Amino acid sequence: MRRIVGIVLAVLLIGGVVAAVVAGREADDKGTATKTVHAVIGSEKAEFFADPDVVKALAAKGYTVKAETSGSWAMEGLDLKGYDFAFPSSQAPAVELAARYKVHGTLPRPFYSPLVAVAHRGAAQVLAANGLATLDTEHRGTLKMAAYLDAAEKDRTWQQLKGAEKYGELSGTLFISSTDPESSNSGALYLAAASYVANGGRVVASEADLDRTEPLLKKLVTVQGAQQSSSDAVFRDFVSGAGNPLVLVYESQVASLLADGQKPDDLVVLYPDTTVNSDHTVVPLTEDGKVLAELLSTDPELRKAAMRHGFRPQGAATEFASDTTYLKQELTGVRQAPVPTSAVLHEMARRARG
Repeated sequence: MRRIVGIVLAVLLIGGVVAAVVAGREADDKGTATKTVHAVIGSEKAEFFADPDVVKALAAKGYTVKAETSGSWAMEGLDLKGYDFAFPSSQAPAVELAARYKVHGTLPRPFYSPLVAVAHRGAAQVLAANGLATLDTEHRGTLKMAAYLDAAEKDRTWQQLKGAEKYGELSGTLFISSTDPESSNSGALYLAAASYVANGGRVVASEADLDRTEPLLKKLVTVQGAQQSSSDAVFRDFVSGAGNPLVLVYESQVASLLADGQKPDDLVVLYPDTTVNSDHTVVPLTEDGKVLAELLSTDPELRKAAMRHGFRPQGAATEFASDTTYLKQELTGVRQAPVPTSAVLHEMARRARG
């Protein structure tokens, strides 16, 4: 009997120790636990939210973000019930989402990225020699949008430009490769910038404006043939030496490439003198979504991470692009065109695609 009692006491003692350890672990878990928030984001921000430094910075504030990717325009057709915030790549779809889900007040825009054209060096030099661009350094310059659009309207070819004969890859119609404006944010914003110039420096807002700019925009798109839906794919093709020698991308893509230590000798970044910013805009759908939007805008670690991924945090020009061989630190001399409403952009893209 005494042995049985001893065994029972030992088992109870061991059980108590195990229970204490489990309880201790649970207590520790509660001390380090994070609240999970769910988001739908533009695919160009997937690497940012997967960055270990971003995950760590958010965890320090008590949050874990579970993000799903979607095209910015496609978000308008999603059912966002159960999500804490949506994070498209521009303001127009964000405004539409805010109206649908009755989100009031100013929508946070933690960071942004202007559209730029990237060119191979030979192409950039030919454009500069023919008055379509200017070069500040061997890797950076300005694209003259009015001159380029005039050339596009007249169906000018590379062969008609002096100096192009030196480069075998410069042949056929002169055009900028862009993404499909019906499915891609960058493609739609390209039309926004081009239409603003074509419309005499006024944002397209009416049926008459759409009719006036339609022929040029259709030409800009149809000359390209099949278009890709992702600016990442277009940029990868360009860097690998494939595809068109003149391509429209986000500045953030170039900045991210440079941050990784890659500095292609053949790369020239041309800032259009009239461009459009891709304003990454948060639509908070819950209180946790509001907190996340605030953190993305103000937390120093998250702002540093955004710059490492090539984005320009709001109000941080002096922190961006310390190496200005390829990029502008401040967007001086670059006019920001207003973006039409989402409805107008959709109609513009539909007409341009024919």
